Amino acid sequence: MQRTLIWDVPTRLFHWTLALSFAGAWLTSEQDPWLGVHVFLGYLMLALVVFRVIWGLVGSHYARFNSFWFSPRAALTYLREMLSRQAERHVGHNPAGSLAIYLLLLLTLVIGVTGILTLGGEEQHGMAAGLLSIAQGVAIKPIHELAANVMLLLILGHLAGVAVESFLHKENLARSMVTGTKLANAPAAQPHKWVAVWMLVLGVAFAGWWFFYALHGPIEKLLGRPANSLSTVSVPFVGPKLADNAQWREECGSCHLAFHPSLLPNRSWVHIMNEQQTHFGVDLGFDAPTSAAIQAFMTANSSDLALTEPAFKIGHSLKPDAVPLRITETPYWIKKHREITDAQWKQPLVKSKANCAACHLDAEAGTFEDGAMRLPTGNAKP
Repeated sequence: MQRTLIWDVPTRLFHWTLALSFAGAWLTSEQDPWLGVHVFLGYLMLALVVFRVIWGLVGSHYARFNSFWFSPRAALTYLREMLSRQAERHVGHNPAGSLAIYLLLLLTLVIGVTGILTLGGEEQHGMAAGLLSIAQGVAIKPIHELAANVMLLLILGHLAGVAVESFLHKENLARSMVTGTKLANAPAAQPHKWVAVWMLVLGVAFAGWWFFYALHGPIEKLLGRPANSLSTVSVPFVGPKLADNAQWREECGSCHLAFHPSLLPNRSWVHIMNEQQTHFGVDLGFDAPTSAAIQAFMTANSSDLALTEPAFKIGHSLKPDAVPLRITETPYWIKKHREITDAQWKQPLVKSKANCAACHLDAEAGTFEDGAMRLPTGNAKP
């Protein structure tokens, strides 16, 4: 046997890019400020699946599906043979590895599609924006997370199989997927380097469009300053334009941030306005017309309407008879801020839990998008 090229360059590039994309998407899945990165990696994974399906039909010999089309029974038989150290060596994909590849492609497709639906429903962004309600997006999200967890388990099993087979056959399979070569008496595969070059060009072009145009354009409108002044690659999505009222904003915003009425239920605003003479120790002093106008605006745009994701989740976190007078008393707010330390609350730029604008770029707009959140550090502006 002689060292022979088995895995062409596009196949190897696909393999490692998908692995790194999944790892990155996993690490950013619970990090709200990194939602833009998470979504980008999800789209990239879907594009990789599309490429792999095409390459499985027209690529070099060992990249084609017909070279590793084994039945599930053959995969189970191969696993038993591995345990008894009698598994036959395969130059290309073995039966168990081939089954893992098909499952990984299928799971990536499920994760990508459910991710798009979750983004379109829960966040009201992306390709499916407006097609689903926030409630429908929230209902689909567990499927998205379950598929990701199953894929992680499958990857761990795949890595274990690679380690065992490398030991049994005395060859480094991971290194082979880097160099593309194996010891074999077989015709060498074509490298197809130019296909890999075009993959890289398209990937870099998509990343550039995503981070410097698709997301940074809205940032400039939201912040009113050049996008290049941001010090992080995580970028915010811009939420829907909520109803505004000049009288409400002037009166309520004169003492603190004018908290948008979508952040509390209708019953809370009614109670607050009925008790305005003792509003947290202060008499608001509204005359009857002003009081009526402000209350009408707030009750017409309360969290009961679920105008945004935070409004929906705040409303659903409350018991039917709960009448919170502070947004910080709602279970959803408490859950979302449970990891904020006392030291972070006491930072000079924060000081108070009511200072939402210290961390949320869209606090005045009232949308509180996941991606528009920043934790200020030191004396730097958020």
